[in-house]
Amino acid sequence: MHEMSLVQALLAQLADLATEHNKKRVITVTLDIGPLSGVVIDSFQFGFDILSAENSLTKGARLIIVNPPATYQCIRCGHRQSSLIRPDSCPECDETLLIPEGGDAIILNQVEME
Repeated sequence: MHEMSLVQALLAQLADLATEHNKKRVITVTLDIGPLSGVVIDSFQFGFDILSAENSLTKGARLIIVNPPATYQCIRCGHRQSSLIRPDSCPECDETLLIPEGGDAIILNQVEME
């Protein structure tokens, strides 16, 4: 489960941010996790809940995960559509080859600390 290593990396990043800004506690963390990132959101949340509870900096912190859609572009007509799951075909021309754009990132959007 690579989600645990991703959570560990996030917690290290939070520790660096807390040190940099002289903060003692993380209250809220907001992440974008795209549908093509390869991350199982429930597993990531579980890992965060377990690992953050072991650290005084992150104990009790709330994780907010935003799952923004990816954009799919039709190779035939160029139509673009956003979706959390890959569409079967283009709604304009019925082409089945759609190229994904974005949706593969994990982005730390906001951290609330005190």
